[in-house]
Amino acid sequence: MDSEGQKGWEVGVKFSPLDLIMNQIRRKRSATDRKTSARFLSRSSSGRVVISDQRETDGKEGRDGASDSDRSVCEGLRVSVTPAVPEATESEADQGWGRLCLFLQRLGKKADSHGLNLAHCDLTATDLLELATLLHCLPQLEEIDLSWNNLIGGSLSSLTSHLQQVARVRTLRLCSCRLNADDIASLGAALPSVPLLEVLDVSWNVGVGGGGLQGLLGDLVGRLPKLCVLDVSGNPLLAEDTQESDTGGFGQLAASLSHAPCLSRLVLQGCGLTSHSLKSLGGTLQQLPALRELDLSCNKGLSGGLSQLTAHLALLAHLESLDLHLCNLTHADLQALIQVVPSLGRLTELDVSSNKEVGGVVHSLVSSLLLPQLRRLPLNSCSLTAESFTAFALAVPYLSSVEVSWNKVVGGRLALLLDALEPSVIKELRLSSCHLTSDDLGHLAEVCGRGLLSSLRVLDLSYNGQAAAGAEAWAPLFTAGGLGGLGSLEVMDLSLRPAASASSAAWLPSLLSSLPRLPALTHLAMLRWGLGDQAQGQLRHSLRKRALHVEWDPPTGAGGQAPPPGDQDGPEEALSEE
Repeated sequence: MDSEGQKGWEVGVKFSPLDLIMNQIRRKRSATDRKTSARFLSRSSSGRVVISDQRETDGKEGRDGASDSDRSVCEGLRVSVTPAVPEATESEADQGWGRLCLFLQRLGKKADSHGLNLAHCDLTATDLLELATLLHCLPQLEEIDLSWNNLIGGSLSSLTSHLQQVARVRTLRLCSCRLNADDIASLGAALPSVPLLEVLDVSWNVGVGGGGLQGLLGDLVGRLPKLCVLDVSGNPLLAEDTQESDTGGFGQLAASLSHAPCLSRLVLQGCGLTSHSLKSLGGTLQQLPALRELDLSCNKGLSGGLSQLTAHLALLAHLESLDLHLCNLTHADLQALIQVVPSLGRLTELDVSSNKEVGGVVHSLVSSLLLPQLRRLPLNSCSLTAESFTAFALAVPYLSSVEVSWNKVVGGRLALLLDALEPSVIKELRLSSCHLTSDDLGHLAEVCGRGLLSSLRVLDLSYNGQAAAGAEAWAPLFTAGGLGGLGSLEVMDLSLRPAASASSAAWLPSLLSSLPRLPALTHLAMLRWGLGDQAQGQLRHSLRKRALHVEWDPPTGAGGQAPPPGDQDGPEEALSEE
């Protein structure tokens, strides 16, 4: 996802009494009503039709699948400390567990003594209070996820006052809960009662303001010695008041990070960082020997000041991932980065996408990287030229993810990239809005047919319909030879631009006949491709025994459909016209 497209809840937005009533009504539905059926056909709010055979799961994976990643970076940092937790009698525990099960059943969830995942559950302040009284039933609890419940903002204290009941908690996620300053204050007062906390996510709570988070984090980080993941992204006021002094504000927060020696992942995406912020942060990096992931993306204010940080990056001996996408990096910023990259001996991921100046330094950048260990170098929307695209091809054999979307220069040159792919390495291929030609699609079909993309899991060809000279150009890709070599493919996106439309009659039969050769496919997007009644019936028939999620727009007549409203321009057009 392009992170600038994400928006947190706007400050000052209020819910009407009707909103509150409706949320209460939705919350009182039975578990049977809330659970999804094994198979359903529905229309989204945009009018698109979705066929799905997905079952509801109670997995612990959070936003963007971050739970597994966060758990892995914390592995090996845990200590065998067992905080004292009050124990109830056996009868009281049984009764309390029963109440907890009923509470979770109303939310369509199952009780888990180690994980409490209530993200996207329309929780209200009343629910939060009830949950707080049940925490004593979960003395072994290690993970709490209340993310994306915007009605609990302003009432967090009812929960935090009971956190001592679950002192073994290692992960706490409160992403996009519309938290305010009072919530943050109560959280700060309660977190010392969970000394084993390793993962803290308070991202996308824009109503908190800068001072609230600065105060909480600056005072708290030093008291959480086991903290290894801190995510405060999507809070654009976090770095406010840092223009004139290193003391106070973000400077104080940055200094406090030196008291978190176990910190391995720091996410400051979209936090309003400036060059002065980077100066404060840079001075702290030498105190973070365990840091492996640093995300500074979507901070356009740091433009021109990256050298304030790069001078200290070489001290991060274990840094594996550096994200600087959509930071409006200047040529001077990129040159400073290129100078320090050779010192980052463990770097496997470098994201400088959505920075238009990158197109002019690709050759120098690729030359500075330790290619044998590189796995990701996204160059989406980087104003690539023919020369820089050729230079990028030198890195392609080492990459597990090749991402060059929103670069028109790719059209007509795709063979250069495909011939450089390493079959056993490549897992993702993203070519959205690349002006692909019929020859490009034909070469892709040939490569697939020869089994050179047998490990591919994600294939994004969206927004290329018009440049491919008509629907007929897609047909070879869906023949038995084309898709036969994509046995590991899980996600495929063929959607057209929002204002476009075309008939799928030329290639849909081939696609349907190829589905048995795509056993791993779980998501197929084909928005704006017209489907008649007969084609819809054939698609439903083909999917009757498949756990495959399919997206398409509903037809308005026998010959096509009305495209939904939308802007045709994508990230590249927003940056520059090539």
